[in-house]
Amino acid sequence: MTYDDLVDDLLARHGDCERTQMMGMPSVKRNGKLVLGYRRDEDAVVFKLPDPIAHGEALKLPGAHLFHPGGGDRVFKEWVVIPREHEAEWPAFAEHAVTHAG
Repeated sequence: MTYDDLVDDLLARHGDCERTQMMGMPSVKRNGKLVLGYRRDEDAVVFKLPDPIAHGEALKLPGAHLFHPGGGDRVFKEWVVIPREHEAEWPAFAEHAVTHAG
């Protein structure tokens, strides 16, 4: 699955989602709130996962980690980077991110 396939599926099922560019990456917003993006440099998708259970499940995946944009001190604690090796998991985490968008 590619990032574009993932996004095409989300847009087809959620009319209030839109493609955008944020934090230097292709991204998706729902109702104006950023929910996921694609990190080209890591070949990974970043998901906003506010639910502690989904967040914990994502971080259990080998290679997954908290989103740390720009390499500074700021870590986005609700955001998890999930590498391509787990692309089969991307749709479920994408649905969770979109469903839980504030």
